[in-house]
Parts: sequence; structure tokens; C-alpha cells
Amino acid sequence: MSKSKSFFLVFIFCFAQISYAQYTEVINSNRPGVSKSAFSVGTNVIQLELGGFTVKEEHTPLRYEVEGFGVDFSARYGLLFEELEINIEGIYQNDTFRSLNAAIPFEDTRSNFKQFALGAKYLVYDPYKNAEEDKPNLYSYHANRQFKWKSLIPAVAVYAGANFDSKDNPYTPPGIEGFSPKVMVATQNNFEGGWVFVMNFIKDRIGTDYSDFQYILTLTHSFSPQWVIFGETQGIKSDFYADNLLRFGGAYLWTKDFQLDANIAFNTKDTPSVFNIAFGASYRFDFHQDKEIDNGF
Repeated sequence: MSKSKSFFLVFIFCFAQISYAQYTEVINSNRPGVSKSAFSVGTNVIQLELGGFTVKEEHTPLRYEVEGFGVDFSARYGLLFEELEINIEGIYQNDTFRSLNAAIPFEDTRSNFKQFALGAKYLVYDPYKNAEEDKPNLYSYHANRQFKWKSLIPAVAVYAGANFDSKDNPYTPPGIEGFSPKVMVATQNNFEGGWVFVMNFIKDRIGTDYSDFQYILTLTHSFSPQWVIFGETQGIKSDFYADNLLRFGGAYLWTKDFQLDANIAFNTKDTPSVFNIAFGASYRFDFHQDKEIDNGF
């Protein structure tokens, strides 16, 4: 995680020479949270991000509970330009639904994709690109530590993709199947002191009867070149489901191409209550080559 909401990006920006390309010397993962960075993985980089999580839900008014496990995955590839990334992502869940209603108790084992999407993300604005004033001051330690007002201007990326939902899926609204569009705007601020703030605004399953809007806000802090902690809130609003989820966790950089992470997710309501524990990993196949610059000599 470097130019994606992580300490590796911050470490490069704060403690090494500044680079303004998408590609970074260490892995650029969207994990451990679920928000998406404004930056891509870099051209000719193939990156796999995989995680497993527990499922625990209890709905007090309707008297049911859900227990199980799931897997979330993402494959990302930097294509043609440093700003462009194509990706495929999904969430597969297997659980047991138990009705606790004394009148009609029953149990149902379920499994399917909660999400499966193919899309592309493009960085439309990068405030750090060719920013001469952001170069380190070699003569003043305090000047390098001062707050920079320009850091309030975020990098901005746009995403467009397509959901693919199977028929009679227990995790999607009734009647939802086949193709539906998905769009997102992602912003990212990199602050002094190892702080990164990412925002995602998502409109999902556009054109269906149960299109939803989501926002994700992620704040990350690095306290060493290898360790990061984060906090995240995710809001979901639709006629089928609404929630406000909270996540906390961290990640560890094992090598420059391999990252491990863990987090917990929960909410504060009982319609239903949610508590999940997740572990994951990200690995990068790095075939990136810097473009040669022709200076006319």
C-alpha cells in the first residue's frame, strides 16, 4: 500500500525522494479496508488481493441470525497509461440462515456471489504531479514539517464498471439479475506525518429497482515503514438494505511485493447487527519498466 490509502505511499512521500508516477517501489494495495485509492498500480503491474472473513449477523426485530464465512478478491492491472487500471473484483459468501421465530423456525444454507464486477479506473487529476514546490527543503527541517495547504486538494479518479448478478441470488434484491452499471468517484489526500485520507462515492446497480448509493471514508496512519493502522466508515443506502459499517485494523509489509492485513467490521444497530473478522494478503507481479525520456541529445 503506497499510493493507495497506505503508509507505503506516505513513507515514499515523506521520507524518500518524491516520485509523481503511479508506479511505486512497494506494493500499492487497496486493502485492508474496502475503499479504492485514486491511484493505479502502474503500467504492466499485475496485482492480486485476497481475503477471508467471518459472517455474524443477528436481526432482533425479525428474529433471525446468519453465520458463515466469505472470500473477497480483486485482480488489478495497469494498462497503457500510468493513470489507467482495469480490475475485476468479487465477494463470495457461504452461510447458514436461521429463523428464530417460534411459530415457523427453519434453517437454510446459502452460497453465492454478493458482488462480481469488472471495471476500469482512471486518475483525472493528480495534485502531486510536477509539483516543484513539494520538493524537500534541504536547508530547513521545520519547513519540511509544516502543514501544506495544497495537501487539502485531493487526487481524483473516476471508475466505471459492470455488475454481473446471477438469477435467484439470496444476497441481492428480488428481481436483480444479469448486467447493471456501477460508477464511482475516488479522492485521496496525502498529509504530512504519515496520514492518508481516501473518500469513495459509489452509485451501484444503476437502472434497477434497487439501485444503491454508498460512501466510504478511510483514514490511514503509518508509524513505521512496515506497519499501518486504519479506521473506516461505510454508509449504504437503498430500498433493499441500509447500514453504516465501521472497520478498524492494520497491515504489515512483508516484502516490497507482499502485504498482510487484518481488520474487524461492525455496526451499531440490530436490524441486523453485524460483526466480521477479516484477514487478507496482497501480492504484486511487477513487470513495470520506466519510460525512457528523450531529451533530444
